Amino acid sequence: MPMRLLSSTATVSATRTEPLADVRIETWCEISRHPETKSTAAMDYQRITSAQNAHVKNAVRLRQRRGREQQNRILIDGRREIERAIEGRVSIEEIFLSESFFEQHRDSPTLQRFSSAARLLILPEKLVGRISYGQRDEGPVAVAATPSKQLLQLRLPENPLIAVLEGVEKPGNVGAVLRSADASGIDAVIVADGRTDLYNPNAVRASLGTIFTLQVCSCSDREAVDWLATRQLQVAVACVDAELSYEQYDFCRGTAIVLGSEAKGVSQMWRDNDFRDISLPMCGAADSLNVSATAAVLFFEANRQRRVAKK
Repeated sequence: MPMRLLSSTATVSATRTEPLADVRIETWCEISRHPETKSTAAMDYQRITSAQNAHVKNAVRLRQRRGREQQNRILIDGRREIERAIEGRVSIEEIFLSESFFEQHRDSPTLQRFSSAARLLILPEKLVGRISYGQRDEGPVAVAATPSKQLLQLRLPENPLIAVLEGVEKPGNVGAVLRSADASGIDAVIVADGRTDLYNPNAVRASLGTIFTLQVCSCSDREAVDWLATRQLQVAVACVDAELSYEQYDFCRGTAIVLGSEAKGVSQMWRDNDFRDISLPMCGAADSLNVSATAAVLFFEANRQRRVAKK
């Protein structure tokens, strides 16, 4: 059976007369044999110890928006998030694991899924901590090609329920809205004129990885308005000063729920069109909720109305 040795610069093959178990990559030139067992299939991996390694340096750059845009790649930080990226068929290129995580999970189904999806790179904890956005030194952290979905690629059921986020600035809020969208059965989320890159690591983490399993796309305000018009959907715009309470709105038809930024709300474009403004009645001194809290209330009210209508 061929024996494979991978390095950062070359691949070498040699043939032996006696059978060998599939090998793993331990260092640039050191081979380790771990016999295949019933609980795990053989996998290739590479150990890296230097912070100057190209894989490590490129991954560290992805912590910044500029690096993500230059490389057209993103970081996915955390086991649950990576598993959901795999489920969503995201193109994962490599997964960084700490030495302790690798040894602890060597024979686990999780590591088998990771190995089937991407190249595994084993690092000391301190190097994983340099890559991880949340300063966690265990890993895993994945590098993936930036997902790209366009408005015209959205596949919607009859009477869809869509969320539109306009100008939301904080990636954590974007992720929290996506998590609520997933939980409440929203069919698609459109990020219009976003003020943060959609796949900021904070957005990925706040979404618990649902950003990869939901239908999510970004576009301009005008593109979103025009697309909604072609779908003949009713549009409910969340506004602080709207007279109609969200409880009085009928969400059972095909609906788009529009939410604006934390500081300014929705832009005038969404107020000038023939859309319906709705509000959440406020009982205290505050005149509004955080955008992610507002989204959760509206999404689950729409979900409630639709479930009741089916009975």
